[in-house]
Amino acid sequence: MQASLGGRYATALFELAADARSIDQVEQSLTAVRRALDESRDFKELTTSPLIARGDAAKAVLAAADSLGVDTTTKSFLGVLAENRRLAELPAIIRAFRLLAARHRGETTAEVVSAHPLSEEQVGELKQQLRQRVGRDVTVDLSVDPALLGGLVVRIGSQMIDSSIRTRLNALTSAMKG
Repeated sequence: MQASLGGRYATALFELAADARSIDQVEQSLTAVRRALDESRDFKELTTSPLIARGDAAKAVLAAADSLGVDTTTKSFLGVLAENRRLAELPAIIRAFRLLAARHRGETTAEVVSAHPLSEEQVGELKQQLRQRVGRDVTVDLSVDPALLGGLVVRIGSQMIDSSIRTRLNALTSAMKG
C-alpha cells in the first residue's frame, strides 16, 4: 500500500492486529495516542526530541501507553518505535493504519483538517454529506490547523475539497493583483 516509512510500519502493525483479531482495539488505541500527541506538549516532545535517549524514550512511551490505556499490541509497537527511534513517524503511521482499517471494513477515509475542533454533531453532518458524495460510508481522520482561519480542507484519495478561509483569501489576493 504505502511505500513510505510510516506506511511500512502501519502495514506491519495492521498485519499484527489482523492476526490477533484486534484491528478495532488497535485503532482505538491509536486514536488515544493521536489525541495525546495533539493535546500534550510533553508527549509530543517525547516522540520528536532527538535529545531523549532510546532507553529513556522507550520507558517513557511505555508508561504513557499504560496511562492512555492502549492495548498490548499497540503498547509493544510503541516500544519498538522507541527502540528504533521512529516515534516521530507516529502521525504518519496512525494515518496510514486508519486507511488500512477503513479499507478492510469497506469504508473510504477522508482526511479532514479544520481551523477549530469539530463537535460530534458537526462530524456526523460531515460524514453524512461525504457519504452522499462518494456513495459509501466514510471514516474521517480529523486534525486541526488554526492557520486555516476557518472552514475545512477535505481529502478523499486524490480528491481535495478546500473551503478554508485562507485559500479564499489567497485567491482573492491573486485576483486583485490581476
